[in-house]
Amino acid sequence: MNPLEHESKNCWEVYSSESDRAAMDALAGRYVRFLTECKTERETIAYVRRRLLEAGFIESPDGSFSGEACFKVSHGKTAFIARKGRRPLSEGFRLLGAHADTPRLDLKQHPLYEDCNVSQAKTHYYGGIRKYQWLARPLALHGVVAKTDGSVVEVTIGENPEDPVFTIPDLLPHLAYKQVEQKVSDAFEAEKLNIIMGHAPAPKDDDAKENGAKASVKKKVLALLHERYAITESDLYSAELQAVPAGPARFVGLDGSLIGGFGHDDRLCVFAGLEALLAAEAPEHAQIVLFWDKEEIGSEGSTSAGSMFFEYALEDLIAAWEPGARLSRVMEAGKAVSADVNAALDPDYQEVHEKLNACLLGHGPTFNKFTGHRGKVGASDAHPEYVAWIRGVMDAAGVPWQMAELGKVDLGGGGTVAKFLAAYCMDIIDFGPPVLSMHSPFELCSKADLHATMLAYKAFLAS
Repeated sequence: MNPLEHESKNCWEVYSSESDRAAMDALAGRYVRFLTECKTERETIAYVRRRLLEAGFIESPDGSFSGEACFKVSHGKTAFIARKGRRPLSEGFRLLGAHADTPRLDLKQHPLYEDCNVSQAKTHYYGGIRKYQWLARPLALHGVVAKTDGSVVEVTIGENPEDPVFTIPDLLPHLAYKQVEQKVSDAFEAEKLNIIMGHAPAPKDDDAKENGAKASVKKKVLALLHERYAITESDLYSAELQAVPAGPARFVGLDGSLIGGFGHDDRLCVFAGLEALLAAEAPEHAQIVLFWDKEEIGSEGSTSAGSMFFEYALEDLIAAWEPGARLSRVMEAGKAVSADVNAALDPDYQEVHEKLNACLLGHGPTFNKFTGHRGKVGASDAHPEYVAWIRGVMDAAGVPWQMAELGKVDLGGGGTVAKFLAAYCMDIIDFGPPVLSMHSPFELCSKADLHATMLAYKAFLAS
């Protein structure tokens, strides 16, 4: 290779030793279990909390942050984690931020109804999905139901092999001649993403038989929910129930080199960031890791990157670790990574990518200097000085990396949490692994990219 030219490195070649492959396989095994277990943001943050407590981090629900390794969780959906460095906060920190939410189908607040001898549940899709991908596939229900007595009931149906699953029926090809001539956006209507909940009617009581009342399938569904979770239809008004793909994440390909599952975007970065933090040694600068909710719907809401949660938590951290330091000075001295996945060059749809500025599976985590769409609208555009600095960090650590943007200029685009941290004047860049079939119910990532991404985040946090 010409030393004046740049060529990204293949992670499989960089991490080819027996010890590297063993570490790669061990990490991938943990990730598959994590992805199988954590299909909602609440389940993800519960996993993070459990791992942090096992590692000796101190939970500070009141924001006291008395320990040198501490964290705070808000509403069970977002987490602020900090580890003290040798230098004071006012000399800077290393921040890694990722989001724990994923595109899916949410049950509406009044979901249950009955028609054509089946009971169904109405949904409202969350984030950017391709609606047809959710039809005629096994689905599970995950979430919580909050009751007026203050209790919160956790719901998971469809993951245990003995559980039933749910599904959204699709139109048979014999009757779809008109549909196949429509645009995809017209052919698949959001209001028809209705989940089959049951078919057998509830037994009639004596009064119903005497009055000739129709047998009710919906009544049977409500009875089963009450039997299992002691909830009523009114309780569904204060519920967060998500329909997600049923079943475990899996290794893909004859060589098992890929990982397929629901939620790589962006739980891959949550997992890699947490593993990197727990593997990092005592740092020079303070380490802050943030896991947010609501990124897929624009980072709005009290658990999102657009909220004041980070600022409030950092104020408390300054009060505990460096009283008197100015929040603005601490913010400006920070260096950050928006840990989010990027679109890998798709072998079947290469025409939507600009190949010189696209990322490849297996070539490591990807820097995305700017996000936004069309003319960089809505973008956070990293300063070249910061790009050079973080390139140096990766090169010094021997971690493969690549640089890309999200699709052709007039075709691609997207947003991340980067702009919300850039608003505090800190340096930040998007940095995460490539993924195929992004936002689908079964996304694909490379085992080698997962391993390289964890090492990249570890190098950044330790820089």
